[in-house]
Amino acid sequence: MTASHVSAPFASNLAWRQRKARMFHWACAAFTWMGVAILAVMLVHIALAGWQWVDGQFLSSFPSRFPEKAGVKVALWGTVWVIGLTALISIPTGVAAALYLEEYAKPTRLNRIIDVNISNLAGVPSIVYGMLGATIFVRWLALDRSILSGSLTMSLLVLPVIIIASREAIRAVPESLRHAALALGATQWQTVRGHVLPAATPGIVTGVILALSRAMGETAPLIMIGAAAFVSYVPSSPTDGFTTLPIQIFNWASRPQPAFHELAGAGILVLLAILLVMNAVAVFIRHRSQKNRTW
Repeated sequence: MTASHVSAPFASNLAWRQRKARMFHWACAAFTWMGVAILAVMLVHIALAGWQWVDGQFLSSFPSRFPEKAGVKVALWGTVWVIGLTALISIPTGVAAALYLEEYAKPTRLNRIIDVNISNLAGVPSIVYGMLGATIFVRWLALDRSILSGSLTMSLLVLPVIIIASREAIRAVPESLRHAALALGATQWQTVRGHVLPAATPGIVTGVILALSRAMGETAPLIMIGAAAFVSYVPSSPTDGFTTLPIQIFNWASRPQPAFHELAGAGILVLLAILLVMNAVAVFIRHRSQKNRTW
């Protein structure tokens, strides 16, 4: 068999594979830009509907059945309370669990089971956490429909995400950094506290902000534990009743009056602004920490 008999079929097959690769590339690009276009249309529609309502009066007013008097003050403070307590509960727990699993835990069968379960819990639908929170925190622990119940439920929701993100950040720290600290006489805890944890901080902060951003936009778990759709006072303690921005937006969007739909758009803009600020803080911390690295 000559070389020409081999090269001709091969060249024909290669050209067909290259055409298929280009077709796949353009198909992926088309679907990507289609999703971006749909998202842009939604954002433009929301901005046009709600931008006129976003002002100082909207941010400082209580909810009302009259659209011109309604505001997001109670929902905004409720969101701050819930997310603040969620951060206080979930961040230390998640980072400590990640440090233990990466730096101290031995590769036993129990730890492998824990790893698998943490990965599985990160993909559980949020409403399941709401049912769990209603059973444990609202009924068994008798915390009622309070901010504390909502924060504990949200902590369960974001804890697997924080643990996974923190473990990935800790795992990315070079092993030579640990060896250098141990060779100079540092204990394992001193190595973790003084070298591993600071080096992993950018990745941990990014994962934490993304997890809290997810919690801020969740509605189903809070509805399951009985968060109120209408609250006429600003919460002042973790045992008070509460509502949040997503629940307030859902309440306005479910009403038939067009003015309340515009108010829902304004609430979405406020929620997006908070999320963008949180993500900008994460990007800034990550960039600053990476700039200060010496390895």
